Formats: sequence, C-alpha cells, structure tokens
Amino acid sequence: MATAPDTSRLDAPARRVARAAVTEDVLDVAEHAALVTAAAAGAVVTFAGVVRDHDGGRGVGDLRYVGHPSAGAVLARVVAEVAAGADVDAVAVSHRLGDLAVGEVALAVAVSAAHRAEAFTACARLVDEVKAQLPVWKHQRFTDGTSEWVDCP
Repeated sequence: MATAPDTSRLDAPARRVARAAVTEDVLDVAEHAALVTAAAAGAVVTFAGVVRDHDGGRGVGDLRYVGHPSAGAVLARVVAEVAAGADVDAVAVSHRLGDLAVGEVALAVAVSAAHRAEAFTACARLVDEVKAQLPVWKHQRFTDGTSEWVDCP
C-alpha cells in the first residue's frame, strides 16, 4: 500500500546519512541524535543496543564483537539503502567492535524525520537490517566461565 506524499513539509526529506561507522570507540547515543538534528525534523528517534547481563538463562560477564574487514562497507550500504527508501531527514548508525562490558552500547542508531511514525519505522528497519546483514559476530563470556560465539558462520 503506497502512502500519500507528506504535504506538510516545505522541502522533500533530505535522506542524509550523517554517520555509518564500525568502530572500537565508545558509542554515545546522544551524539548520534545531535548528528541527525534538522530544522524540518519534528521527531528524533534513538536506539541503544546495550550489552545485557544474561542470555539463554545464563549470566553474561562480558563479550567481544569481531567484524569482517568488509563490515564498514556493508554498514554504509545498509544505512544508505534504508535512508534512501524512507521519508527521513538524517540517520546515524554505529556498531562497536572489541571488548564490551554489561551496560555498554554496542549499536547506536538515531533517525530524524518530520513525523514520529517515519522516524520510528526507519529506526526499527535500520536495527533489523544491521542485525541481519552486518558481518559482525559476538563472543559471549558467561559468568560460569564458559563462552560461545553467537551468529557466527
């Protein structure tokens, strides 16, 4: 079902990619939100994928994300595709690599759009597509001393 064009806007959505990064740096969701600020945006939606203290009924002590050398290019492509197909003003997405403790941000996403529905929809799609396509794998270390790789081919 096609949606009617948004006639409330003064200009077409910019669909700008403000950031698409795979990094070992600490991620700041507020920084991502600031990157997507736009005068036409009535909504800024953010998502923080945070390391939790459990998985599959076991305690997680910490984890390590390892990325394929193509991860940056894949993320750039995914983010550009989602932005191009949505009525958004700007998007910013980063995925962290390396060792992360419980509570640290592994995935930061921010989306600005004229209206909340477009921002929420694009943010959810970005999270889903990054999770499905990004060649990044998680090595969880459990509190009982065991460990496992997650989604590793």
